[in-house]
Amino acid sequence: MFSTPLARFRTVAIAEGVSYLMLFGITMPLKYMAAMPTPNRVVGMIHGILSVAYVVLLISAARSEGWSVTKSAVALFASLVPFGAFVLEWQLRKETRSPLA
Repeated sequence: MFSTPLARFRTVAIAEGVSYLMLFGITMPLKYMAAMPTPNRVVGMIHGILSVAYVVLLISAARSEGWSVTKSAVALFASLVPFGAFVLEWQLRKETRSPLA
């Protein structure tokens, strides 16, 4: 599952995307509408760690796959857009025509 830099990146991209949606879709409303800041702190920390891992593994995958600067920039931008990481992972899976291998 984690045999290549691209597979590691794709896995972290999915996890980062899930944490991003949890942060904005669940924990932020809890923080501001229900006065429950703790879930936001926990998921925020996890999301921060995954975001750093996303960038590090993006660099690794881009080098190993020979991505252009443009493709790498698009992949970086995908982490900032809701559902962007999922769309990117879907596109990468389509390009390689393989599951997380």
